[in-house]
Amino acid sequence: MNVSCIGLGKICFLVSLLLCAALVLFIPWSQRGLSPQHSTLPCNSTRCHHEFLELKLQQTDATLLAGHQTAGLIKRRESSSGQVKQTRGTRKENQYLFKEMLHLQDLFIAVKTTKKYHKSRLDLLMQTWISRAKEQTFIFTDWEDQELRKKAATQMVNTNCSSVHTRQALCCKMAVEYDKFVLSDKKWFCHLDDDNYLNLHALLKLLSAFSHSTDVYVGRPSLDHPVETVDRVKGDGMASLKFWFATGGAGFCISRGLALKMSPWAR
Repeated sequence: MNVSCIGLGKICFLVSLLLCAALVLFIPWSQRGLSPQHSTLPCNSTRCHHEFLELKLQQTDATLLAGHQTAGLIKRRESSSGQVKQTRGTRKENQYLFKEMLHLQDLFIAVKTTKKYHKSRLDLLMQTWISRAKEQTFIFTDWEDQELRKKAATQMVNTNCSSVHTRQALCCKMAVEYDKFVLSDKKWFCHLDDDNYLNLHALLKLLSAFSHSTDVYVGRPSLDHPVETVDRVKGDGMASLKFWFATGGAGFCISRGLALKMSPWAR
């Protein structure tokens, strides 16, 4: 009787151990919502945490990749066509589409110079920023310089204007610049003097914020107050006219839309 009780106690003890082992193995899988057959590798708390982070990072990378591919598609659509077209996308992406995409070939850059500055000023410009925009830059001077003609070819324009620094002589050169721009198919007319350094990338970025078909005049005011002069349109000598203007010395740009409206007075 004692032997049978001892044997029965051993059996109960073994059954208890088996039940405890089963509970220990089952509880971790139930907490993770998985069954043991879903993985053949042991998973402690540190390993599971790292696997979870890796999965989240993979999902984030996939989302970012999709975003970059969408942005790349939008940019390719803009660069392959001259006009910006609205495509499907987020509100922020569509706001980007409304900006006018400009390229160097959309600019008409006029550099005004004179005979005595061909060496001291113009040579330096041709070695720097003009070398990056040769086809878009035209040099307007008052003397037929054969050496400059060899360097600039048809981009050099002899205005046949006077070389003196008077308002009439300066307006003469400006009129030649303006007429040549109107005859071109460029979107923007930009005027600079021969002592200006031009950042082409910054200029394109600035002008891209505007539409070339609207009335836009970009430049630095020459004074801190409007210019006041006699209104010659009325012709009575009594009325005055006030206006702002961007000085040519610091450079300015005019949209094609505005330039065409100026034609009756500027050509």
